[in-house]
Amino acid sequence: MPALSSPPVVKLVGANGQISLGKQYAGRQVLVEEHEPGVWLVRTATVVPDNERWLHGEAVAADLREALDWAQTHPASDDATDGLLKSLRDEQG
Repeated sequence: MPALSSPPVVKLVGANGQISLGKQYAGRQVLVEEHEPGVWLVRTATVVPDNERWLHGEAVAADLREALDWAQTHPASDDATDGLLKSLRDEQG
């Protein structure tokens, strides 16, 4: 993948130590790496919480693909709703 490059832009670090990267990055998380004093690499990132990491595994992705394939060949229907509701009422009853 070719790297996109733009000419350098002079930014001023404010009194609170912040710089603005532009509104298109508002609300985004970024990784900031200091390679040496005064040299930073800033990259946008998506952080996945530890307790949700399992959702990004290959096995889960395969299960999701299988479920989506099934859903495409089995359109949603309300035909069995009345029977299902009756059986749920009977179980509680």
